[in-house]
Amino acid sequence: MNKIYFIGINGIGMSGLAKIMKLKGYDVCGADLSRNYVTEELESLGVKVFGEHNAENILGADLIVASSAIKQDNPEIIRAKDLGIKIIKRGELLALLMNKEKGIAVAGTHGKTTTSSMLGSLLLDIDPTIVVGGILPEIGSNARCGKTEIFIAEADESDNSFLHLTPEISIITNIEADHLENHGSLENIKKSFKQFMDQTKREILVCDDCLETLELIKGRKNIKTYSIKKNDSDIIATDIKIINSKTVFTVIIDGEKFGEFELSIPGNHNIQNALPVIYLAKKYGIDKKRIAEKLLSFKGAKRRYDILHSDKIRIIDDYAHHPTEIKATIQGAKTIEKNKTIAIFQPHRYSRVNFLLNDFKGSFEGVDEVILMPVYSAGEKNEFGVTLEKLKEKIGHKHCRIIEKNEDIEKIVTGEKESATFLFMGAGNISNLAHTIADNIGRTGNEII
Repeated sequence: MNKIYFIGINGIGMSGLAKIMKLKGYDVCGADLSRNYVTEELESLGVKVFGEHNAENILGADLIVASSAIKQDNPEIIRAKDLGIKIIKRGELLALLMNKEKGIAVAGTHGKTTTSSMLGSLLLDIDPTIVVGGILPEIGSNARCGKTEIFIAEADESDNSFLHLTPEISIITNIEADHLENHGSLENIKKSFKQFMDQTKREILVCDDCLETLELIKGRKNIKTYSIKKNDSDIIATDIKIINSKTVFTVIIDGEKFGEFELSIPGNHNIQNALPVIYLAKKYGIDKKRIAEKLLSFKGAKRRYDILHSDKIRIIDDYAHHPTEIKATIQGAKTIEKNKTIAIFQPHRYSRVNFLLNDFKGSFEGVDEVILMPVYSAGEKNEFGVTLEKLKEKIGHKHCRIIEKNEDIEKIVTGEKESATFLFMGAGNISNLAHTIADNIGRTGNEII
């Protein structure tokens, strides 16, 4: 096998693997209908990226890697089948790479990108391979090819592709109902996580604050639990406080105080994300002082409380789209944002809004105003009768309105007379709008102040 063709190559998960395979010496190319911030990096490495899906593109390919978003009527898929070229999913390629190494897989409904990125950052000194679902500022990319056997990756449960993995160590941040269009029920999701845990070879780090994980860890001997709420977990955070917009906490591991640490990224959920990272960094021999330095300097992965502009007006770009993620982001924001806070939310997928509609009740509590934008469909048809009016009613915020045009959003932000923070939230293309507005008013960088 020499030439690998990626269908949907600009996806955050696909592009990372394309980069790894290119750095390993393979001839890599692919196609995607849209360009984004990873396209230029791939092209700088010599990867040919086609701007359209064409049957002729795949000629000469030995292997096809297809994004889970690609339909079977894609012309490249059809031609590959006609030619008998092997087609695999992204998750299968990740497994082919990771399962030969000492893999550390980070799974969970929420928090896996931040946790895997934080872990990658803290273990950079031991030269791991990293494949995560966001841009890690320390490496300026979503992937790096290391020289050791350590392989850190984000494990995707959305389509059960994480079940191809057999990691040495796994982290499970939480389990919750999501991607029900694929799983059907929370019970099915839990069955998948149970299988993932069964496939972990050595040690499983599980957040003890999530009720859905409790029944899955009963009777297992290779479990380490972590918590910010319980005193009997293996790894706990205590004495949590906010000092000068930094989150300060003490970590206790196996009953013994390990040290005090600070985070620049806000929110209790990020303390939870940090606990298994601190434990593994210690396990891999990273000095405690170095752990503290790296944690404090960690600013999060791209689109995870990404501060695009910080002046009288602050513009934050955040990936939160599930009600639980929205609540966590707002909780974190309120620990450091002292001015009026306005959430600008782009719902993601009609199916997700439909399945989680009731969960949106109260999810924006804590902000001064909510602005709803049209649903980012991700190619779905609205077969569920989803409307923004229904979502607005379910959210139940007394200051919630619907704004459909990007230019009207920009007028609201630039016309704000008071000091205010605008939280742009969603998994779709709302990030582009946040960046455009930040650029137009004078972008100052990603610092947290």
